[in-house]
Amino acid sequence: QVHLVESGGGLVQAGGSLRLSCAASGRTSSYYPMGWFRQAPRKEREFVADISGSGGITHYADSVKGRFTISRDNAKNTVYLQMNSLKPEDTAVYYCAAKVTAFVDYSYWGQGTQVTVSS
Repeated sequence: QVHLVESGGGLVQAGGSLRLSCAASGRTSSYYPMGWFRQAPRKEREFVADISGSGGITHYADSVKGRFTISRDNAKNTVYLQMNSLKPEDTAVYYCAAKVTAFVDYSYWGQGTQVTVSS
């Protein structure tokens, strides 16, 4: 079992920045592909960004490309999401997720951290 805990959420003004962290523990592999997702009120959960096990491959949703950066520190079993130039529409609960390989669905999810961007 893999346990994921997100942190770093909060309230920020539009144009500001936040860095989310996702710490993994339990039966973890430092090289699990991981991703960030978000869910705004009354909306479906949506993909934000993902990163390969080695950290060499990343993907972003068009809505965050150029503003958000995903990274990982495998020595610390932690994945980060640096969010810059935040907009009110980025307001959501942000979840990190992990999967055993790149070819399966995400199996492990954190409890989420709230990000609120005021205009």
